[in-house]
Amino acid sequence: MKHIRYLILLVISISPIFIDAQKKKVDREDFFKDERVLEMKLTTDIRQLIIEKKSLNPVNASVSLKFPDSSIINEKITIKPRGIFRKNNCDMASLLFEFKNEEAPLLSSLKKLKMVGGCGKTASDEQLVLKEYIIYKMYNLFTDMSLRVRLLKIEYIDSEKRNKPYTQYGFLIEDIDDMAKRNNCQEKENVNYHPERTQRKLTTLVSMFQYMIGNTDWSITYYHNIKLIVPKEDTTKLPFVIPYDFDVTGFVNAAYAVPAAELNLSSVTERLYRGFPRTIAEIEETASVFLEKEKTIYAMLENFPQFTKSSKKEMNNFLDDFFNTLKNKKLLQKVFIDNARSG
Repeated sequence: MKHIRYLILLVISISPIFIDAQKKKVDREDFFKDERVLEMKLTTDIRQLIIEKKSLNPVNASVSLKFPDSSIINEKITIKPRGIFRKNNCDMASLLFEFKNEEAPLLSSLKKLKMVGGCGKTASDEQLVLKEYIIYKMYNLFTDMSLRVRLLKIEYIDSEKRNKPYTQYGFLIEDIDDMAKRNNCQEKENVNYHPERTQRKLTTLVSMFQYMIGNTDWSITYYHNIKLIVPKEDTTKLPFVIPYDFDVTGFVNAAYAVPAAELNLSSVTERLYRGFPRTIAEIEETASVFLEKEKTIYAMLENFPQFTKSSKKEMNNFLDDFFNTLKNKKLLQKVFIDNARSG
């Protein structure tokens, strides 16, 4: 009898160790390959996060991640507000999650990741986040040289209990170094490149994609909402252009989004092509790539369950104008050649 009791106590004492041994570090690449929504509870001092959103100081937080297989990881991390515009104009800035620390042994492998959340707490704010998320997913259709994203359903919990919990969708963005590594490249920084000194075919694709989503808020020369990567085997080669940050676009159509005054646009929903001159053959070749993806893009929007009917209608109407332009040779010439940038 004593022997049996001893065995029971032994099993109880080692079982937590056994369970912990089953938990593995999160694989960064697999994390972004997974298309399923990840549930997150983010507990932090919400008031501090809002009041000190212009500060560069990190804020302590704990995260509880529930994975699709029902496994849960609870660990402590730090977060800090990011994004100049969001800090100045939103209730809640976007965040930088810093997973790498001794108190997050399973999540440390994720290192630092940018998180995009709502500018406010309303359902409309949430739709804007989802629209930006789907832009990343649309661009993934065109090239592997694109940043992956992971959709989160986040419950924000105030550790000081001064604010009521609320739930809203957000998403994490793959780190540029991981994306570059996937493509046998590395990031290129601190070198000013004229757009015509980048990989021509991809830059043409990027320029047309930015026109499709109604984005003028980007610059290759000034690294504005653009990253550059180069092949590892020869870093002197012309860089590949990687776009990101799509909230100030006509496709998203956020109330706070305003085009730069010097562009003389009435709103972000008024498109302007920001690409440089190409031959008609190059433009037609690129346009054909978009036309091949047309049905897939519309299906992606239609089958995304988190979109409201009104959001779907707005996005479809906005895309209709783009695809109709691609199917009209006169408009193709006018928009992408006659109105191409000269400097």
